[in-house]
Amino acid sequence: MTSLSSDIAKKQINLSPPSLLALGFLSFIVVGTLLLKLPISHHGDLAWMDAWFTAVSAVTITGLSTVVLNDTYTLFGQFVVLLLIQCGGLGFMTFAILAALSLSPKLRLKQEKMAQDSLGQTSLGSVHFVAQGVLFYTLFFEFLGVIILTAAWWPEYGFTHALYYGLFYSISAFNNAGFSLFSDGLISYQTHYLICLTISMLYIIGGLGFIVLMDIKRQKRWRKLSVNSRLVLITIAVLNVFGFLMIWLLEAGNTATLANLSIGEQALNAWVQATVPRSSGFNTLETSELTSASTLLTMVLMFIGGGSLSTAGGIKVGTFIVLVLSVIAFLRRQDEVRIMNYAISTENTLKALAVTVISILLIFVGLFCLLVLEPKQDFMNVLFEVVSAACTVGLSRGITSELSSGSLFVLTLLMFTGRLGPLTLAYLIATPNKTRIKHPTTTIHVG
Repeated sequence: MTSLSSDIAKKQINLSPPSLLALGFLSFIVVGTLLLKLPISHHGDLAWMDAWFTAVSAVTITGLSTVVLNDTYTLFGQFVVLLLIQCGGLGFMTFAILAALSLSPKLRLKQEKMAQDSLGQTSLGSVHFVAQGVLFYTLFFEFLGVIILTAAWWPEYGFTHALYYGLFYSISAFNNAGFSLFSDGLISYQTHYLICLTISMLYIIGGLGFIVLMDIKRQKRWRKLSVNSRLVLITIAVLNVFGFLMIWLLEAGNTATLANLSIGEQALNAWVQATVPRSSGFNTLETSELTSASTLLTMVLMFIGGGSLSTAGGIKVGTFIVLVLSVIAFLRRQDEVRIMNYAISTENTLKALAVTVISILLIFVGLFCLLVLEPKQDFMNVLFEVVSAACTVGLSRGITSELSSGSLFVLTLLMFTGRLGPLTLAYLIATPNKTRIKHPTTTIHVG
């Protein structure tokens, strides 16, 4: 008996990195749902679907919600949501790596390979550095956010309430979760420059990606930054400025959004509305009142998302860059995809294509299901909700609480797969099938 127990104890659970990642997030969701259903967590009755939806949205750092947090959940329940956001932002694999590092100074090769795959690193030696960096930068920027936001809310709410709001919004913002304690999001503070700019800076920094942040700290000079870091920074800056100018132009005459604000307040809210689609989910304008053009632009920005290994969602900026460069290379009849005197591998190009196609398919399937389940809902509202869930953004045109349980469950599946990442989902489902056999090439006419 002892020998049998010893043999069983020595056996290791052979799980692939995607499987481990999926099970890790799922375990957080299940535990979070059970905690939120406790009587100590909520006021009055709370449906299982509302608890499940809140837990999924928090762990996947999306921000969609069927209830108003401050009205539905007690202080304990709100802390549960905050903890789920932090766990989802840092990521299950980061926790696993840090826990292993605390027990052993060196990971075993198999464990380190799993961590390497999950963190998207090409070097085994960089896994330790990245895992510790993720934790350090998260706590550092969240701490700065708490200080600034507490000072901003102190005159209005007093120190205790201001500190709580500062803590909640700092964690929610840096992790791009978009959860708000106010029923109108941040619309009540659309003229408060310090609060809006602080929150926007937090989710922008969180959306850059920890690899880029660590590269900036290590190199300190633009020319020494890696090609990836420079491309991500340039692209995010261009997308933010482009979105800012377009939103301001499209909404300047809209009396339901920007028209009644001063020039400075219009610029502030145009900036927030242009940058939140990158995955943060906060809103200082009524999303349902945006013009159709602004709504379409917002969905495109949600689809692109933020940087890799960040708290943002979407297909990621790096994927978008590779796709654009691949199209340019094809139109120029170049034999390879090049940028800054470097060539992008065919594997990288195919990976970007796979991520994009799978993301589009997920959105299509989700949209189809919701249109079947919610025939009375407006098409644009449903599409916006689906894109927001699949890209883990959290913006809504106000229909979340109106959806049926079936539709809400579909949205939770989209949020879950969106947080795992479409490529991780494909690896999870697909069975590796490598072969040494080489087949003759053929031509399939496209376009």
